[in-house]
Amino acid sequence: MASGKNEALSQLLLNFLFNGGTFTATSSIYLALFSVAPSISSNGTEATGTSYARLAVVVSTTTNFATISGSTTTVQNAVAQTMATAGGNWSSSSNMTDAGFFTTSGGSTLLYWGDLTVAKPILNGDTPSFAINAITVQEL
Repeated sequence: MASGKNEALSQLLLNFLFNGGTFTATSSIYLALFSVAPSISSNGTEATGTSYARLAVVVSTTTNFATISGSTTTVQNAVAQTMATAGGNWSSSSNMTDAGFFTTSGGSTLLYWGDLTVAKPILNGDTPSFAINAITVQEL
């Protein structure tokens, strides 16, 4: 199982903590699907196809992800997250293997990514969704 944090996020955090760099919180992050897994320095191969779009997830409140405290280093989605219904087979019927979060709806910085529990293609009429607590991000 692979998961991780992109080096761009690590650099932002380290510069913020140790060099007085700026770190601006965003009001939304964007959930994406991948047919080829990202890595620490690569954004992988994001899904493509009719109706595919990253899903905006509001993160400036505690509705979608609860506030963590104590010794917890993990955050999970507190509400189900549902993407658009596929208007055709995404990524030429390739299996979607990973999901991840970006800072904007197109391009931008990949923050975190991880393997899907089950890799599968998203075919015409499918609606990808993530149940409550199905998305876990851990910071170590």
